[in-house]
Amino acid sequence: MFNSFNSSMKKHFGCKIYKLSLSGGMTCPTRDGTLGTRGCIFCSANGSGDFASRPCQNINDQIAQAKALVSRKAKDARYIAYFQDYTNTYAPVTKLHELFTAALEPDDIVALSIGTRPDCLPDDVIELLAQLNQIKPVFVELGLQTIHESTAEYIRRGYKLDVFDDAVRRLRSVGIEVVVHIIIGLPGETEEMIYDTVRYLADMRIDGIKLQLLHVLEGTDLADEYRQGKFQVLDMDKYIDILENCVMLLPPETVIHRLTGDGAKKDLIAPLWSADKKNVLNTINKRFREDGIKQASKFKVN
Repeated sequence: MFNSFNSSMKKHFGCKIYKLSLSGGMTCPTRDGTLGTRGCIFCSANGSGDFASRPCQNINDQIAQAKALVSRKAKDARYIAYFQDYTNTYAPVTKLHELFTAALEPDDIVALSIGTRPDCLPDDVIELLAQLNQIKPVFVELGLQTIHESTAEYIRRGYKLDVFDDAVRRLRSVGIEVVVHIIIGLPGETEEMIYDTVRYLADMRIDGIKLQLLHVLEGTDLADEYRQGKFQVLDMDKYIDILENCVMLLPPETVIHRLTGDGAKKDLIAPLWSADKKNVLNTINKRFREDGIKQASKFKVN
């Protein structure tokens, strides 16, 4: 019914692919004083990399550690080196070259995935990514979250929509696949605003998308606002209703990399139902089987 990450990777590489969450040891312009010091309003102290390896380790050690975490289920597997936390192009291009080249060196690493911001992609970094893409596939993940400027200001995203548009254009011009993160349930956004964001990305024909449930995590400014009663989080049924409609808006070729997401349980404040990831995914799959195709005619790509 939809183009999942697992099925897409298996079709492309011929086997099961696992992501190895790595850290480049970088920060972010919303944390180092360039655009702010507290990060995006929802972002944990680990820069959305709660499951990444420790940045103090060299890349070979990080890869070994990450492989050990999936070793029980990853028999004869191949891997994507995934730089997840903070902004992974926010460093001199010489450092990025050394880091990414080392990550691509092992034979069982088949691709490189880099999480970053669209305002942290200068021309020399784009050129480097294009060179690496000639060696093994490179995916760039951009944290958009929403197309709505009022919400972007509230969450302290720190860049305008046209910066995102330009980054996608320049990445595509050198043949790099773009995966976009959006958050479902941001304070102040209506369902229609969420669908507007998905329609916008559908019209752009992005290569992949991560649909992320809003989590409230300890130590974030969002947690303070939640405790003050300024917004409510989605319950599971409502989230799946919205998620289902978002999937139906996307072109069938768009790879869906994520249908929910989870924060570290020790830091999770709300919604608590999201902590039971197995139940959440089973419920999503059940609902999709029952309802997804029936709603396809209603939720079309414009």
